[in-house]
Amino acid sequence: MLALSAEGILPKVDYAIFADTGWEPRAVYAHLDRLEREIAAPAGIPVLRVSSGHIRKDALDPDHRFASMPLYILNQDGKQGMTRRQCTGEYKIKPIKKKVRELLGYPYPLRIPKGVFVEQWVGISTDEFHRAKDADVKYMRNRHPLIDLNWSRADCVRYLTSIGLADTPKSSCLGCPFHGNAQWRNIRDTSPEEWADVVAFDAAIRQGNARANASGNRLLGQAFLHRSRVPLDQAPIDHVTAAEWAARQQALDDRSAAVEELENGVADGCSPWACRGEVEPVQDDFGLAS
Repeated sequence: MLALSAEGILPKVDYAIFADTGWEPRAVYAHLDRLEREIAAPAGIPVLRVSSGHIRKDALDPDHRFASMPLYILNQDGKQGMTRRQCTGEYKIKPIKKKVRELLGYPYPLRIPKGVFVEQWVGISTDEFHRAKDADVKYMRNRHPLIDLNWSRADCVRYLTSIGLADTPKSSCLGCPFHGNAQWRNIRDTSPEEWADVVAFDAAIRQGNARANASGNRLLGQAFLHRSRVPLDQAPIDHVTAAEWAARQQALDDRSAAVEELENGVADGCSPWACRGEVEPVQDDFGLAS
């Protein structure tokens, strides 16, 4: 959407907002720097980086309030479960809303007058039209330009390829439990340092987040990043899931530029207004407002 706006295919936006959890892959930060330098700046579009903290550090800090990640739980009796997912709201939606209020000139707790709002673009494609929803506050009105253009995810990949951005990475926390096997393999096989980081984090959260433990709300079981509920460095990530095979087949059937991306295992991710799990495609963490 940022590139389409910069090229004039879509109207020029006033701002692009990136919600930074503090634990994105290095490739995402490098890509963001490139977008600012090569696309946004020449078009006169400021890219604003907002944050509510560092999600990895917060999870391991007993003195910090932590919005829980959707960890996979194995209880002492062998039953399985998951912890609540609060991270998207805390680390993505909350800082974006805070910045939007500031841009409107009404930072919290000032009341925003009736009729004052931003138009916020959400990058949902036609593949995910069911995720296109209205904003939950009156000062933000959602628009979905990719759906307006009738663009699928494959169309987006083709366009990015045509402007030299075929290597666009998907934005999500490095250790997001919603990663599928393909994305875990991608981290392990392409970035040993980041793989060591997520393996260490997986071990560190075995008893749940540090704040809950410090306050006496200990986890009655064990927590894991991988759905198999075994330590990440022992998890069966080399297994190609049915969802991954289906994604590969769809890419082959479409004969699209999305083939390489799906096979490289970077289809999973997280977005402020459309968090999804491992079997669903994603868009980048960019909110665009005008």
